Amino acid sequence: MKLKHSIRAGALMLALSMVLVGCSKDESQSSTSETSSSENAATSESATAETADAYAYLANFSFSDGFDENGYLKGIKALDYVTLPEDYNSLTLPAGTDTVTDEDVDSYIETNILSNFATDEQVTDRAAEMGDTVNIDYVGSVDGVEFDGGSAQGYDLTLGSGSFIDDFEDQIAGHTPGETFNVEVTFPDPYQNNPDLAGKEAVFVTTLNYISESVNPELTDAWVAENINPYLELTTVDSLKTYVHDSLVESNMSNAVYQQLVENTTFAETYPESATQYFNDSFLFSYYIYAANYGMTLDEFVSATGYGSAADLLTMASSSIENSMKQALLMQAIAEQEGVVCDDAALDANINDFFSTDDTSSYITNYGENYIKTNVLQDLLMKQLVANATVAAA
Repeated sequence: MKLKHSIRAGALMLALSMVLVGCSKDESQSSTSETSSSENAATSESATAETADAYAYLANFSFSDGFDENGYLKGIKALDYVTLPEDYNSLTLPAGTDTVTDEDVDSYIETNILSNFATDEQVTDRAAEMGDTVNIDYVGSVDGVEFDGGSAQGYDLTLGSGSFIDDFEDQIAGHTPGETFNVEVTFPDPYQNNPDLAGKEAVFVTTLNYISESVNPELTDAWVAENINPYLELTTVDSLKTYVHDSLVESNMSNAVYQQLVENTTFAETYPESATQYFNDSFLFSYYIYAANYGMTLDEFVSATGYGSAADLLTMASSSIENSMKQALLMQAIAEQEGVVCDDAALDANINDFFSTDDTSSYITNYGENYIKTNVLQDLLMKQLVANATVAAA
């Protein structure tokens, strides 16, 4: 899901994710996990008709279930569970919080923007090294006899990934594309993939075809105008760097504000039952959808992935789930204290800016208005808290 139960520290991450979804080198994958709640529910209902599931009620789950028309947790007064620090709206942040270097900006652009437009190039003029992705052909044999499953052509393998048995990948390192050589290994004993090979010595005649390198495009004004401008109205390298710089500062400030708030806020020892149920359901929902798509119950699916049962999974994730609930209660407590809500008028006035797009219909469909309202409300509150905070002198 695109929205998460976390403070949205400025527009950078979301706005750039819009760019990357629209322009990614592999657009076919962009919709895999973004089906609407209604579509997910339909899929889930068809699966639960075939197999009993204690969590079948999740077929009708909506991310808006836990929130009301003002973006507040339904039926909950957060100030009954949260004691805010007296200075919550005038925090002093550590020195340097608002400092972002040119190196920080360049690194972010290189790693989080340009890398999404990278192309794979075939390198043939150097030796392979551990960490490289190589393309190989290989034919495996034991005592001179080829065995089933021991051969492949055009296989992409990252050296050091541990994808193949011990010593196989190490023996490719140092060879140059175009070379054919023997890789000699001993199968482990026992060897579950093929018990007949357990403990046996094998030879793989291997040809290194090429090394695959991911190459980022050159950052130029023309590239920004073509790839970023349609989404963020930025046309030059300098404008992109300014945007990233300001967004990183806002992110740092927001993170520092939230961290200080959490550390100085007192939470009740128990949480509202309805909120606990909602955040548990919200966490389990994606697992439930996966289970339904495989025609399995949630417990069956979780067990197959090695986590025991759904209850065990909730226990393992309890800290993360609790943090999400704390955040919702903390931000709502501030909203209550400030007398701020996100009603229909506030949503209409801020939703386009929040998503950095004029067409927000898909977000409404996927998550419902009330869930979006709570995210917009938290964003507005965080901007206020950041604006009122000061940074200590160095």
